[in-house]
Amino acid sequence: MTKIDSITVDIIENALKNSKNEMDVTLFKAAMSPVIREQHDCFPMITDAEGNMVVGNFGSHVPEVVKQFPEGVQEGDVIFVSDPYTSGGSVSHVNDWMIILPIFYESTLVGYSSMFGHVIDVGGPVPSSMPVDARSIYGEGVRFPPVKLFAKDVLNEAVIAIIKANSRTPLENYSDLMALVASCRTAEKRVQEICSRFGIETYFAAMNAALERTNLMMRDLITKILPTEPVSFEDFIDDDGLGNGPFKMKLTIWREDDHAYFDWTGTDPQSPGPINYYLSEPMFKMFIGSFLISAFDPDINFNDGFYDVLHVISPKGTLMNPEFPAALGCRTHALSRMFDVLSGALSVNAPDSSPAAGYGTSPYFIFSGVDAKGDKFNLMEVQYGGLPGRPIGDGLDGHSWWPAFVNIPTEYLETYYPLIVDSYKTGTDSGGAGFYRGGNCNEKLYTILADGIVSIHDDRALIQPWGINGGEPGSCSSKTLIKQDGKRIHLASKIDDVKVEKGDQILFITAGSGGWGDPLDRPAGKVQSDVRRGLVSKEKALKSYGVYLNDYLELDEKQTEAIRAKIKVDRGTLESFNFGERKEQVHA
Repeated sequence: MTKIDSITVDIIENALKNSKNEMDVTLFKAAMSPVIREQHDCFPMITDAEGNMVVGNFGSHVPEVVKQFPEGVQEGDVIFVSDPYTSGGSVSHVNDWMIILPIFYESTLVGYSSMFGHVIDVGGPVPSSMPVDARSIYGEGVRFPPVKLFAKDVLNEAVIAIIKANSRTPLENYSDLMALVASCRTAEKRVQEICSRFGIETYFAAMNAALERTNLMMRDLITKILPTEPVSFEDFIDDDGLGNGPFKMKLTIWREDDHAYFDWTGTDPQSPGPINYYLSEPMFKMFIGSFLISAFDPDINFNDGFYDVLHVISPKGTLMNPEFPAALGCRTHALSRMFDVLSGALSVNAPDSSPAAGYGTSPYFIFSGVDAKGDKFNLMEVQYGGLPGRPIGDGLDGHSWWPAFVNIPTEYLETYYPLIVDSYKTGTDSGGAGFYRGGNCNEKLYTILADGIVSIHDDRALIQPWGINGGEPGSCSSKTLIKQDGKRIHLASKIDDVKVEKGDQILFITAGSGGWGDPLDRPAGKVQSDVRRGLVSKEKALKSYGVYLNDYLELDEKQTEAIRAKIKVDRGTLESFNFGERKEQVHA
């Protein structure tokens, strides 16, 4: 085995990280769908020759896919897949298209590059291919099992023909697919350059060292933060869009020496509707590692080196491990809520060291129709919400769960789609009160400029994001159709085929997030600043924080001190978790 020093490992590891970033840039410049091009709903990865992720934003899915090609892979091959079930959960719904490209140097396989992105439409009964009333994956659009898009550099034209024939957005899909390929070819070129500079043996040794370093650091982290006695936590998804719910997600965690165990036993059976999440064991290990590293030790390089110290139990036929052909199109509610459950389980014994709950989903606004020029349009926009208060500071307002995701600029939306964004702001008082305030939600008001159809995907419309360590819960989400005559129509959080007319408005409000710590301990000057910035109302400042501000928003310290003292006496002991109140389902 080639010996290698830590400096060389750092140089090669950082070169690969830069290559991963270049993959993103290539994709953003070449893709056409705004959800990829503008919002960055994509995940790059570079692996070693065995398919272990060395750098990336997602866990490695390469071995599960590549083994389905008994003839193996050759130079010039490019693999394409969009089916969760035949790829072992490598992608989680059929809108996610994934490319895997084997990288060769001097005829030797040295690794793989991979990228997946969310394409706008893959067929099915509704625009954007995520029907909220789907009862099986057969009703969610065209899915591709692993297939060679290129075989020894020869394009499989039949795959392209199928793609174009089964989408409402054939041009965008084709462009996105080729952009994914270009992204992977960028990494291929960079890896070959690294191998040319250092040699294959040194390159292999550096990747092994990077994986081993992450393994050792993760073992140390596990022993510091996980309990030796099992602890459990539960949270709920509101409903499945078909009138069923709420759905419980239960997780039990513990450690044995420096190995961690995660058990989903007690989670509800799979849903009749499309909120199921086919969470393969490797993918869940990736999510666990991502969360632990981000929350507790960001210095650890995120790669597959820690997989052997994580152990997952996920009973078949449940929400987190559904059996084929369960519908999966709206799985982001379970995906995002998983982090709330994981955070809750980690905080049962130490609520002062973990964040509260966030908006807990991936809200979608989908608008399609024909514009004044007679051109078809299909917009799918990902919305964001409040990120939770945490031991180190306030939660982020109107932010994505995934750090790299961003919003579609208003100028882009208004240029390419028949709508006006009348306002786009954070929702006052939507973040739970706390020593560290929960992040506020997004409130977005659209005016529709062409008749069309709207679909909405969201959650936490009934069940609040919980507060922790004395913090209050965040606000629920809501959606309203405002007709031209001023009539306001409540919309369910999961709904398709909402007919809108030119001049109508849609008010899209996401959920906030929970606060961390006793609100009465938050410095009064910070509360005053929150009020002046429109993040907290004067009324909530008084009710939740005990801070008295006059009509000019000036702080009265004596009254504040007296009010806080009275609130402390009247309220009694604070609970570690504040789950708020569960709303009843409101029908349109």
